[in-house]
Amino acid sequence: MRPLRLLVITDEMEVGGTQRQITMLLKGIDRSRFEPELVYFRNRSKLVDEVLAAGVPVTQIEKRGRIDLAFVQRLTRFIRHGRYDVIHCFSFTGELWGSVAQLLASRGRLIGSIRGVYEWYGPLQWWIKRQVTRRSYSVVANSHAGAKYAQTRIGSASKGKISVIYNGVPELQSITAAKRESLRGELGLASQTFVTLFVGRLVDHKNLPSLVRAAQILERSSHDQTILLVGDGPERSALMADIQAKGCKRIRVLGERDNVEHLMQIADVLVLPSFREGLSNVILEAMVAGTPVVASSVGGNIELVQHGKTGLLYPGDDHEALAERLSLLMNDPALRDELSVAARRYAIANFAPSQMVKQMEDIYLQASERMSSIRLSQGRQQ
Repeated sequence: MRPLRLLVITDEMEVGGTQRQITMLLKGIDRSRFEPELVYFRNRSKLVDEVLAAGVPVTQIEKRGRIDLAFVQRLTRFIRHGRYDVIHCFSFTGELWGSVAQLLASRGRLIGSIRGVYEWYGPLQWWIKRQVTRRSYSVVANSHAGAKYAQTRIGSASKGKISVIYNGVPELQSITAAKRESLRGELGLASQTFVTLFVGRLVDHKNLPSLVRAAQILERSSHDQTILLVGDGPERSALMADIQAKGCKRIRVLGERDNVEHLMQIADVLVLPSFREGLSNVILEAMVAGTPVVASSVGGNIELVQHGKTGLLYPGDDHEALAERLSLLMNDPALRDELSVAARRYAIANFAPSQMVKQMEDIYLQASERMSSIRLSQGRQQ
């Protein structure tokens, strides 16, 4: 029996949570049963090189402008020529144009995605999402929060189609105490400094102004502390201005870093103050690193963080509650250690990459078998 031909389509391949999951999936999929390929539209990153190094073909089909008919033609020809069994589309743009090209090419079984709680979608976007879902064999959500919200907006078109498959997170090799001190020294941090770490895109929904307000409260304490912000994005200038205006001298914006897994392990706590989240890779990575998490109780955060057991939650956009949670961990090393051990154990047991890949493989095989039965039925009717 020949391997199932799988095409994964996404808009961007920048370094982001969804893109890392795509990379993990394509690198881990069983090559004796699947022939995977990747198509993306823009923003190449090192993740593309990782996929290529794993022996998975990658093609960029560049899209110019919001509506690019030549792009649609190229994507349609690519799908028709590839004779794919299953086409899994990620991101709104990937789903939109992937489903159009799949329909025009009449090839493959369509799989959709839900990668967050899309509260910012407008009526047109939900109409498109509804049409894509109606044509999809299955839709894979990475959180129950995202799945539930999408079901309320999509309605009957989603009935029986949405499956929840959590993101996978690889185990990290723990750094030595000497390495930890060395890394802290490179950043000018003393061994006793309490380090709060944020990792993510500097975008509106991450709600970083709330963290700045919390920092104002924490700076009244005499405790030796620093907040490190790792990442970049369109809100960087506004964030820098806000930090300066509020006189927060203990916040440092580090920009993009390629050693996030090490930064996780030198931090005392990871903070995620978002307005909304799907299933946060950053939270998972912190849990595996043994770094206690303080997160807003929104979206998929409540599926990862068990308050008081594997981390601490606080009401979204309540900067005073955020400051209180950080202060609690700052002053209670025993609690930090307790949360660290429990979180690491929970993440390793429940979010292994192999589990995510196996569940995805099962969806693809089910879709392919369904497509084969349809073709067989059509052949008998003829």
